[in-house]
Amino acid sequence: MASSEITLEAVPSIGDVSPEDWDACANPGGRCNGAGAGTSSALPSDSLGVSRPAYNPFVSHAFLSAAEKSGSATIRTGWGPRHLVAKLGGRVAGIVPCYLKSHSQGEYVFDRGWADAYERAGGRYYPKLQVSVPFTPATGPRLLVRDGIDRERINEALASGLIALCGVSKASSVHVTFARESEWKLLAEHGFLQRTDQQFHWHNEGFATFDDFLATLNSRHRKSIKRERRDALAAGITIHWLTGKDITEDAWDAFFAFYMETGSRKWGRPYLTREFFSLIGETMNEDVLLVMARRNNRWIAGAINFIGSDTLFGRNWGAVEHHPFLHFEVCYYQAIDFAIKRGLKHVEAGAQGEHKIARGYLPRTTHSAHFIADPGLRRAIDDYLKRERAYVAEAGRELAELGPFRKGADEAP
Repeated sequence: MASSEITLEAVPSIGDVSPEDWDACANPGGRCNGAGAGTSSALPSDSLGVSRPAYNPFVSHAFLSAAEKSGSATIRTGWGPRHLVAKLGGRVAGIVPCYLKSHSQGEYVFDRGWADAYERAGGRYYPKLQVSVPFTPATGPRLLVRDGIDRERINEALASGLIALCGVSKASSVHVTFARESEWKLLAEHGFLQRTDQQFHWHNEGFATFDDFLATLNSRHRKSIKRERRDALAAGITIHWLTGKDITEDAWDAFFAFYMETGSRKWGRPYLTREFFSLIGETMNEDVLLVMARRNNRWIAGAINFIGSDTLFGRNWGAVEHHPFLHFEVCYYQAIDFAIKRGLKHVEAGAQGEHKIARGYLPRTTHSAHFIADPGLRRAIDDYLKRERAYVAEAGRELAELGPFRKGADEAP
């Protein structure tokens, strides 16, 4: 029947999909991001008591639209939108946030070695298709499917559609990064190669206070964190949480200065424009937490976080004054404090950084899936990824052993 046919289309702008249709697929459980001190970490349930999916701010229409409208993720910057839209009976049923890339910057899953090898062999690696949230190494859904329909059927159509889009776009490959493990496994059934990596996340064991968390650590690490927190504020620095309407344009100006200073040193050219921050301030300020440091009546450092229904996602940090341990305080300890007060289950503190382990952030596996069109390149990458996955798994086990938590019941808290 025509009403049950699935059609696929790649659109060149998120503006070609209504916010209502996009968000019905991206966050079918709605926008529930922890609304105050003491809120439960449990996800909201529907009238039947069935748990609703976790809210992820990064795949929302507001976030991705801000990236495009601000000029941060556009054809000019090498992020040409090619969002894959599945319709069932003419209604949007599924979406994949997808970009035609002319480089490998801003992804945090590194394939430049693959590109170099392929081009030395006479191939053309770019353009490639990138399924991700631009400039955001945070796990979340990548195959976005509306509630109340055959999820398995739409997922199959989206996975097959990505391969077809690769051919139509004359792309060398499709890269689905920071996907959920279930999506990773599904894509493998369609011929995508599997890749893993490590990040460092903090888990809330039902703590009521930061001191409750400290009590789970061994003596050496507990004392070290207390000292770092004290020393971070020794120069008369105060810490402020800004969210919702408390985030003014002046606060964005200050934070953007921090972002530019640190980003220029790390990457040469920061990815996000000043307009991006104003746009998310207008459309999703309740999803944003700015942790700002102040000294002598001016902002001197800050970190931006995004609030999901069960996770606080730490993103960018910067400073115009540098003080011992201030980075750890603003980015890691304040995030833990906020998550405890909001009843959030996790803090994801971004990519890389083994120094996070001593501060209670333990290794977690991240997943990406890669469709490689050229058979020769595919075989070479497949062999490499088998060895890489084994290395990542072993490294994760070793790093977990370095955790700061008390190992025995005989050690006093």
